[in-house]
Parts: sequence; structure tokens; C-alpha cells
Amino acid sequence: MVQEIRPNEPQYVCIVPIEKITGNKDEEIMTFGVSANDAINQATQLLADNYKCNQLQVSELIQQAKIDSVGQWCVPKESQD
Repeated sequence: MVQEIRPNEPQYVCIVPIEKITGNKDEEIMTFGVSANDAINQATQLLADNYKCNQLQVSELIQQAKIDSVGQWCVPKESQD
């Protein structure tokens, strides 16, 4: 799944470590949303659909997630004037 950053909208990223699923300690997924809840919902959907996680696994992984605001990093250069 590819998501696009939308200029001039608040953006949040949800970073979920998925070591328990893949066995790779450095692996994580990142999802974006217009709110923190939207980013979490995107991550939840991705874990369920692509990784076939059950509800308990999803809940445990989301508890380990890091949610940050990234909108200020993604403003197109021409809009920063």
C-alpha cells in the first residue's frame, strides 16, 4: 500500500515494529493519516489484511506503535515562502 502526503493538511505517521511477525528486529510498517487515529486505523487495517494478524496481535502491536505528527516535514518547498 502506498500513501501520499497531502499538502496543507495535518499528517500523522504510525510506526509499528513487526518483529514478532517477521522475526526481523529492524522491520516496521509505517502508515499515514490526517489524524493520529486515522494513522492507527490504517496500520490496524494493514496488519489485518496484509499480515493476517488477529485482533489480539493487532492490539499488542499497536500498543508498541509510535505516532508522530509529520505534516511540518512534508510541506512542499514552494509553499514554505
